[in-house]
Amino acid sequence: MGFVPKIEICVEGIDEAVLAAEAGADRVELCTALSEGGLTASPGLLREAAARVKTAQVMAIVRPRKGDFLYSDAEYAVMLGDVAAIREAGLPGMVCGCLNADGTIDEPRMSELVKAAGPMDVTCHRAFDMTPDAFEALDALIRCGVSRVLTSGQKADARDGLELLRGLIRHAAGRIEILVCGQLSPSEIDPHDEGLTGYEFHFADATVEPGPMEYRNPDVFMGTDDGDAEYERRVIDVTRLTAKIKESRGL
Repeated sequence: MGFVPKIEICVEGIDEAVLAAEAGADRVELCTALSEGGLTASPGLLREAAARVKTAQVMAIVRPRKGDFLYSDAEYAVMLGDVAAIREAGLPGMVCGCLNADGTIDEPRMSELVKAAGPMDVTCHRAFDMTPDAFEALDALIRCGVSRVLTSGQKADARDGLELLRGLIRHAAGRIEILVCGQLSPSEIDPHDEGLTGYEFHFADATVEPGPMEYRNPDVFMGTDDGDAEYERRVIDVTRLTAKIKESRGL
């Protein structure tokens, strides 16, 4: 058997985290508000993930708001506090990303976040895909001590970014892991059997289904969307996700 990449599943909430681990994920990225791109989990969610998810590494995102990755001093202070909460909860890793106004990696802040993480594993999220020079950004993250970077090859669909992804994997040369965003397979990353390694796969696989509430008030909604959004839930089908994980591993 050739190279078998690790698989990370992006999840929203504790139930998805538990089911993703049950399906065979090596790692889960724990978020809330995935409709906003993923935001930091509450202390209660962090603790429950540490207690209930035993067969997969849990990486908690550190992102205080939606939008860009240029943070004010106050927002950055919140991020440092969230890193401390993740450590205190006993989770093994975290996911973060800070940029300068020109789109380059904010090395002082990323280095400080890595230091604050202590023994925790650190991934840079897709803030990386918003940088003007991917190779320069990768070198910056290596200097900061980041373990891996999540990227779709700076494209909306990773299949459109395959050339850059292959270039990043080669450029990384074992110094940092390339966490490929999208349900791909080793045969797509390495179609000519060049022996590429040092990459992993990241994707989500929940579907939105009606929740179990029997009474529904159609005249009130809590967010910005009307309709049935208040009575829907994200659900993971363990059998389907298990099959997708095996496919992404090339098994």
